[in-house]
Amino acid sequence: MRVTPGTIEIVGAALFAVAILHTFTAKMFERVAQRFPAHAGIWHLLGEVEVVFGFWALVLMAFMALFLGKAGAVAYLDSRNFTEPMFVFVIMVIAATRPILQTTKAAVALLARALPLPGSTGFYFLVLAVVPLLGSFITEPAAMTLAALILAERIFAAGISERLKYATLGVLFVNVSIGGTLTPYAAPPVLMVAGKWGWDLTFMMGHIGWKAALAVLVNAAGVTLLFGRELAALRPAAPATEERVPASLVLVHLAFLAGVVVFSHHASVFMALFLFFLGVAHAYERYQDRLILREGLLVAFFLAGLVVLGGQQQWWLERVLMSMSSGAVFYGATALTAITDNAALTYLGSLVEGLTDEFKYALVTGAVTGGGLTVIANAPNPAGMSILKNHFELETVAALSLFIAALPPTLVAIAAFRLL
Repeated sequence: MRVTPGTIEIVGAALFAVAILHTFTAKMFERVAQRFPAHAGIWHLLGEVEVVFGFWALVLMAFMALFLGKAGAVAYLDSRNFTEPMFVFVIMVIAATRPILQTTKAAVALLARALPLPGSTGFYFLVLAVVPLLGSFITEPAAMTLAALILAERIFAAGISERLKYATLGVLFVNVSIGGTLTPYAAPPVLMVAGKWGWDLTFMMGHIGWKAALAVLVNAAGVTLLFGRELAALRPAAPATEERVPASLVLVHLAFLAGVVVFSHHASVFMALFLFFLGVAHAYERYQDRLILREGLLVAFFLAGLVVLGGQQQWWLERVLMSMSSGAVFYGATALTAITDNAALTYLGSLVEGLTDEFKYALVTGAVTGGGLTVIANAPNPAGMSILKNHFELETVAALSLFIAALPPTLVAIAAFRLL
């Protein structure tokens, strides 16, 4: 049976839509698992948001293998670029090690002591304001991993309300998405276009970065003020007693982190660095906590599934984007990002010649603005959710609640990029 490429694209789009719907109903599968314990395993698996896109990508590949043959399915897989999922996995594991995490926590605590704010208020504000901006230098996945781990240990573990958990996650996702735009290499949607469009460090700082930084600070301050009473009364969870890491080993870990960032587009290089890092981590086990290999692999699986399914969406995404005026494309990109991936949108834009500067600015800023609305909107989001989800009810994050929580900080970002 011969199937035209159009049929494959339509099936791919349908499965993509099903996968998005699945992410919004993942919490339902956890409830089903509780009601039917005999088959709880499969329901728990389907309730893992990180598994969703990988699962439906498998269905797509099975369809392609059935109707196009093994060669056609393998050829499609070989045409996909899986560098980003591999990079996110590596950077997550290295950033979550005790030497990196201990250093970051110490720096945040030092700054918090300079703020005359009660309870955990100052610490909470700084984590949401400063760490996302670090994403412009150590990459967004690393910043997300550090912020999520610090929040999990010092804030979420202290027993905060469910409302504060969702509000925090919404602000964190939005701030990381826009906080990586101070430089041209750290945010995936910026990286896709910076080289072709000539967006260097000076351009990013002068046209986009300062607006993003202002929005990050406003968002962090807003959620801190909104939950000020709860944060003021909150005693941070007591951190586990850890042996202090020698400065020399901290520098070694920072060197590995920097090396992976520098060679983030060369999988053969950063994977070699990662294998070397694993040897160092094993040699100095006394200064390490458990490496988050499982969490990192789940996130990589999620992103790899998004790469496979996303490859079949260009036929409709490009038409929708290119049909918009430069004024409308900002809001269109913000909305489309919520159901796709913001880097995919800007990549499609980079393929089109003759775009105006206004259109380019609107496309990229719209893409990063919508990067916090859903877990699939920005590549680092699955990393943050994987780390924090165990603190939520049923150990899963409700997609609709996340969307609602991310709307206010998204509106702040819209105001910053459109009015300033």
